[in-house]
Amino acid sequence: MEQAGADWMHLDIMDGHFVDNISFGPAIVGIVRKHTKLPLDVHLMIEHPDHYAPRFVGAGANSITVHVEPESKHDVAETLRSIQTAGCRAGLSLNPATPFEAVEPHLANIDLLLVMTVHPGFGGQAFRAEMMEKVKRAREWQRSRHAALDIEVDGGINAKTAKLSIENGANVLVAGTSIFRAQNYRAAIAELRGGGR
Repeated sequence: MEQAGADWMHLDIMDGHFVDNISFGPAIVGIVRKHTKLPLDVHLMIEHPDHYAPRFVGAGANSITVHVEPESKHDVAETLRSIQTAGCRAGLSLNPATPFEAVEPHLANIDLLLVMTVHPGFGGQAFRAEMMEKVKRAREWQRSRHAALDIEVDGGINAKTAKLSIENGANVLVAGTSIFRAQNYRAAIAELRGGGR
């Protein structure tokens, strides 16, 4: 991905409980860390992320994003604090069904807000444009406070939806299917950048 022009590597961690799929754990993140200098953006789609986050810090994560939904079974504020205390950037994510109000109490204490435009757990889902309202609200919050907050969008990102996401205030895009199904990764990433980034 480094040679293809990516800025970060986004690693989805799934436990088969919080989402109905299983991916990999800290050991694989540690292997990835040995093979790239890119920042590792680790997205914990798991229950009890407070318990597992230190393992991902140790594996070389640069940022760790957890979910705000009660189903993730942790004290959100405490988990975010512990991630930052460990020297990582702390991110917070919300699923499509979760209202923006759920993350508002935490915005001043995070480095990154991840807006899911699909239900997490499986790639290849269609982008839900109505999620752009959350992106707009996050950008308005950020601008009104001159805050250093990255606004990340994940789910169904391609050249068209990248442009829409950027227009609504996103500055970080997560693309999987549109890159990995392309014959030329560098060209696919360049096409996303053509969306206005």
